[in-house]
Amino acid sequence: MQDTELDPVLSETLQKAGRHMPTLVIANKNYSSWSMRPWVAMVAFDIPFKEVRVLLDQPDTAADIARYTGSGRVPVLLDGDIAIWDSLSICEYLAEQFPDRGLWPARTDARAIARSICAEMHSGFTGLRSAMSMDIRGRYPGQGRTPEAQADIGRVCEIWEECLSQFGHHDFLFGDFSIADAFYAPVVMRFISYQVPLAPALQAYADRVRAHPAVARWIAEALAEKEVLPDHK
Repeated sequence: MQDTELDPVLSETLQKAGRHMPTLVIANKNYSSWSMRPWVAMVAFDIPFKEVRVLLDQPDTAADIARYTGSGRVPVLLDGDIAIWDSLSICEYLAEQFPDRGLWPARTDARAIARSICAEMHSGFTGLRSAMSMDIRGRYPGQGRTPEAQADIGRVCEIWEECLSQFGHHDFLFGDFSIADAFYAPVVMRFISYQVPLAPALQAYADRVRAHPAVARWIAEALAEKEVLPDHK
């Protein structure tokens, strides 16, 4: 388990404002797609937090996670006396706590679709997850192309095409970067690792997600990690 030290200036500013620093408990950045989503959202929308990283597949992993949640999984957001142990719930909570940051699209119809595609990602795409697990440092061209994974890739492409054409205008899925883009950022990582070919417009979207400062920072920190977990290939 590793802590990320607080910026002293930020810590002092929060103390003067009478605010505490929320803590986001995550797993290895190279492997943990679930952790990536709320982390990217918090960084992208300039929401200050303390990071605690629990390493996967260690003898004390379960005990470390149990310190924060009984679910046995990360991410977990700790905010005062509240512990939120689900990535989508974390993002919904943040959107409510910071309504001025625009985590969800402003338009009612766009916001409803954004929530729908996040819920679909949250509960589905099991074929893609099992055949092409996230490994940012890895490169596996042509691997993982099971029929189930291929079907999920097709569905992701359909979602991206519809959102970009209807709301995104070939920028992010709903114009400005939102929770929806943070939720699909781990898919972009998978497509890179497994070298999934995309139509030009979708490849351009994936490139924009990859280059977003919050995503680029996650990637850089994932590349700097030293842990190798063969079971998470």
